[in-house]
Amino acid sequence: MTRELEGKVGLVTGGTSGIGRHTALLFAKAGAKVVVAGRREAEGQETIELIRAEGGDSLFVKTDVSKGSEVDALIQKTVEKFGRLDIAFNNAGTEGAWVPIVRQSEEDWDRTIAINLKGVWLCLKYEIRRMIKQGGGGAIVNMASVTGLIGSVGAGAYSASKHGVIGLTKTAALENAKSGIRINAVCPGVIETPMGERLFGAPAVCKSVVGLHPVGRLGRPAEIAEAVLWMCSDRASFMTGQSLVLDGGFLAGPHSAG
Repeated sequence: MTRELEGKVGLVTGGTSGIGRHTALLFAKAGAKVVVAGRREAEGQETIELIRAEGGDSLFVKTDVSKGSEVDALIQKTVEKFGRLDIAFNNAGTEGAWVPIVRQSEEDWDRTIAINLKGVWLCLKYEIRRMIKQGGGGAIVNMASVTGLIGSVGAGAYSASKHGVIGLTKTAALENAKSGIRINAVCPGVIETPMGERLFGAPAVCKSVVGLHPVGRLGRPAEIAEAVLWMCSDRASFMTGQSLVLDGGFLAGPHSAG
């Protein structure tokens, strides 16, 4: 592949597995130096070892994105190690408890919103500050979901958090367009990741969920990573404030309401 990110420094939160890990590896293969952030240190170290095995340069920083002090420290460590920040994928998230709203606990609501929405806001806050300090320019992609565009039974907190990410993405894009910082979101359907396995791994459930995707299968992490790479590259230079749907046709027809 072309090394279109040569000389750039990238950050991936939630880079310990799934879509985040695949994106971190793809950034590195495209020439970027990559900082991987996440709460699970062992899995984070595995990601950077995979990057280094391919000849890339990487750093893992243990981070809880729901805490401003830790996100601030993450950006500082990125700059201390690599000197700057050019691209970021704010991917860290949790599915929370998928239960009817009347059964949702306040604790689970707060935790899901804190990680999925507040965490994206905090990352944007400190990433944008750094990019502006460097003189402007940069690209950021936030992890949303098809459930940020529709309702989903049992996913009250998760869906609300992802709707919030899309609104936050639009606002951040408008606020920073003149600084040359492009900010977009990606909205996957159901992807073959540990999170997807936890939610839909039971055979009967999996069959039903696959049936919601007209292409006849779930998505692959690498397919989302490729889209994030494109959005962070100069090939997407006229794209900002958008939410890119990658869902195998999930939202294209009335079957998605089932």
